[in-house]
Amino acid sequence: MADGSPVQAAPDGAQWSDWTWQMRHRIRTAEDLAAYVAPTPDETQAVSALADRFRFVITPYYASLMDPADPDCPVRRQVVPRMAELADPAGLADPLDEVAHSPVKNVVRVYADRIAFCVNNECALYCRYCLRKRMVGDEDWAMKKRELSEAVDWIRRTPEIRDVLLTGGDPLVFSDDRLEWLIAEIRAIPHVEIIRLGTRLPVTLPFRVTDALCDMLARYHPIWVNTHFNHPKELTPEAAEACDRLTRAGIPVGNQSVLLRGINDDAETMKALCEGLVRMRVRPYYVYQAQMLEGTAHFRVPVERGIEIFRALRGRTSGYAIPQYVLDTPYGKVPLDYPYLRGREGDDIVVESYDGRVWREPNPPD
Repeated sequence: MADGSPVQAAPDGAQWSDWTWQMRHRIRTAEDLAAYVAPTPDETQAVSALADRFRFVITPYYASLMDPADPDCPVRRQVVPRMAELADPAGLADPLDEVAHSPVKNVVRVYADRIAFCVNNECALYCRYCLRKRMVGDEDWAMKKRELSEAVDWIRRTPEIRDVLLTGGDPLVFSDDRLEWLIAEIRAIPHVEIIRLGTRLPVTLPFRVTDALCDMLARYHPIWVNTHFNHPKELTPEAAEACDRLTRAGIPVGNQSVLLRGINDDAETMKALCEGLVRMRVRPYYVYQAQMLEGTAHFRVPVERGIEIFRALRGRTSGYAIPQYVLDTPYGKVPLDYPYLRGREGDDIVVESYDGRVWREPNPPD
């Protein structure tokens, strides 16, 4: 590893493109990581030091996108831990107060007509800035079939709900059969108009998006998918093929990024990302301001910088290649522009929600 080159022996093509092989061979230790990159002492120490707080798992596919010699690689930084995660005294475990918005286990209701249904606690890999790091990999948040059925029963008893987002964790970690059972149960509810899937697997494990999966999903239209590309390096041919399979099945695909320091917090990177998504027929939808989430201070960017980035894009690329910059709050998503953005007061940014409630979010200095 002295020259920074990975030493992982590649499997044959059939294995590599088998999503179940990828899941079975995920990186889980510093020794596994060393087969793909030359880990720094800080990264090696962080894998061990953070093991009991936030899981460390990476698919071989996503690991293959990391620069083996550069710890500041924008792909590598998203998934390889750093000791900086222990230096965030202001970070919160549940900054959106999702537990308080849950009428039944893992159902989050912030709006009257729609819910986020966290159907499992597993992902193909664990992002270091994950909003639900409190639950991913934690058995207390796993959903047994009985608990999934109880949540579906709650939806059935709540006629205001017209839009159900299946998220997690990641719903595509389910087998096709288990996912179809759940979608069929929800689709049978007369007042549910739309089912959405929130998944990062087109980015982190695109081989999961098989023809069989797309054929199954197409039986339950209208189905929508939002995925999560953060950097142009993630826009690979494999990812493009996965998104193409979805769109050819009649499933609109949108993208939700997070603004992350040192990863996509400049106008040129964001422009390249959004224009690349449009070429893949993926609509740039939201870019989120990073939350006041435990262990993520080194990722957070001042709101003012985010505003500058999206102002710089206006007039310099297609309008539909410019996502909406938002702050998620316990009161819902708030666009970071007039009239919702009131401005800075001391160390906070002040915003007004759709229903007139005021939220103050700590805003890091630049």
